[in-house]
Amino acid sequence: MTHISVEVNGKTYERDVDPRLLLVHFLREELELTGTNIGCETSLCGACTIHMDGKTVKSCTQLAVQADGSSITTIEGLSTDGKLHPLQEAFWEKHGLQCGYCTPGMIMAACGLLEDNPDPSEQQIRHGLKGNLCRCTGYHNIVKAVQYAAELMRAGNPEGGK
Repeated sequence: MTHISVEVNGKTYERDVDPRLLLVHFLREELELTGTNIGCETSLCGACTIHMDGKTVKSCTQLAVQADGSSITTIEGLSTDGKLHPLQEAFWEKHGLQCGYCTPGMIMAACGLLEDNPDPSEQQIRHGLKGNLCRCTGYHNIVKAVQYAAELMRAGNPEGGK
């Protein structure tokens, strides 16, 4: 067992973990943050996307011990004081989801994209989300949702509204 200390969504957690434990399993099983989904466990689908130290990361390819000392944000950490993040609001308003399985990872990837480029074109959005698979929507409404969230964020509504 290896002792780790990690900040997740603003709260510090200390745990003894098996050195082989994947970060996605740590988040879901140890911390009970089940918004981060497990899809392919090979980094192809993006369902497990989170932010670690400000970078977009697929948590199925990271070991929990690699997160020691890091700051992590999961989908649960995006909303503030009961208000949805603009991306969460936009996915709701623009119907950017169907079954919802890919949605947390898609939103986390889009969040990283908008941090790097607050006014992306449709092509830039599609390129930025290419590492996240959706088997239901065809991506049209996902792109519309990211465009809408970018508008909300540029208009000074970084915390969302619902």
